[in-house]
Amino acid sequence: MQDSTSSSRISSFYKLEHQQRLEKIAEFLGESDFNQEHFLNTGNTEFQTVDNMIENAIGTMNIPIGVATNMIIDGKDKLIPMATEESSVVAAVCNAARQCRATGGFYTHTSEHIMIGQIQLIDVINPMITKQVILENEHDIKTICNDVDPLLVKLGGGFKGLEVRVLDDGHEYNIIVHILVDTCDAMGANAINSMVEALSPALESWTSAKANMRILSNLADKRLSMARATWPTDEIGGEAVRDAMLSAFRFADTDPYRAATHNKGIMNGISAVILATGNDTRAIEAGAHAYACKTGQYRSLSSWGVDKDGNLCGSLELPMAVGLIGGATKVHPTAQQNLEILNIDSADELARITCAVGLAQNFAAMKALVTTGIQKGHMSLHAKNIALMAGAKTHEVDKVTELLVQSGKVRIDVAEEILTTLRQNNM
Repeated sequence: MQDSTSSSRISSFYKLEHQQRLEKIAEFLGESDFNQEHFLNTGNTEFQTVDNMIENAIGTMNIPIGVATNMIIDGKDKLIPMATEESSVVAAVCNAARQCRATGGFYTHTSEHIMIGQIQLIDVINPMITKQVILENEHDIKTICNDVDPLLVKLGGGFKGLEVRVLDDGHEYNIIVHILVDTCDAMGANAINSMVEALSPALESWTSAKANMRILSNLADKRLSMARATWPTDEIGGEAVRDAMLSAFRFADTDPYRAATHNKGIMNGISAVILATGNDTRAIEAGAHAYACKTGQYRSLSSWGVDKDGNLCGSLELPMAVGLIGGATKVHPTAQQNLEILNIDSADELARITCAVGLAQNFAAMKALVTTGIQKGHMSLHAKNIALMAGAKTHEVDKVTELLVQSGKVRIDVAEEILTTLRQNNM
């Protein structure tokens, strides 16, 4: 039990060695089930790497990595590594991909690699005059931004455009300056944040306003990815299933309460690929949900209809700011191996693949919901987790899982009863 006098004020914790940090935590907790040995095992990533990635590191949290099969993307067969703790996600993508192989799988497209950096100017005297003054200095703005990252410019990226917006926040007028930057194969956060910081003094000098916020935007609506696929009606169970799925889509597109879960299903697949490749899951999630509001109402990210032959057609479009260089993508050894599995050469291809996975995930979720219900497939896969939670040993897991599914009651109390009975019968 933790001592009531324990203090979380641990001076220079970040300077301590791995074992010392764990000892400090144990000391803080007092008598508890805290297991130092568990955190000393960092799996296939050396602790020094972990310690360099975040401050005050004590260990790693292993997330299962599965491989989605059956995917054809732009004419190429692909194996897709996915990192997720949710039981049915990988299986759902495999099944969805299998059912559209006959029509060529998934076709994808991306826009430019343009990211947006924002500078908020406050204490603005005359907003329209200030806006024009900034636009008149676009050439100098380009020079300042490109001088921050000459290598990016050499690779064909760098400053590509300028936007100036006038916002009334109800208190005062703000001038919001957008720099549009081609980040090539990088996600680009560090480059853009450096650029807006470097640009701010010049903007203040030209306008007499004050630069307040300076940061990139995760609503990367100039860096879109698109995917489409066609599922033959006879592959998905007939016209009744197709029509039920179309009705489900329309429900999500008109009701934000449904759209939130509908889009969460899309992101189940997307976030799993993003995490597996060491990219920023939070940035992608934020951009996607913001993009779902682009019409003024939160709606479905995907769109569904039929082709001239009556087959089910789906498409997905959302911001996809991913990179192959920088951040955890370049540092984490498992992320590097997952990129090897993907066998890709550019951030553009990673974005297109990820979008295709999101569409596959959406198809699988909608089909399950309008046919067997989401729980049948999900809980069948989840049953193994329940068996482990009930205390089943390795040699007992499959049998407990099988009996749980047969019972139709995938609950831990039922698993415990099954386990007790099995052990009594084997005594």
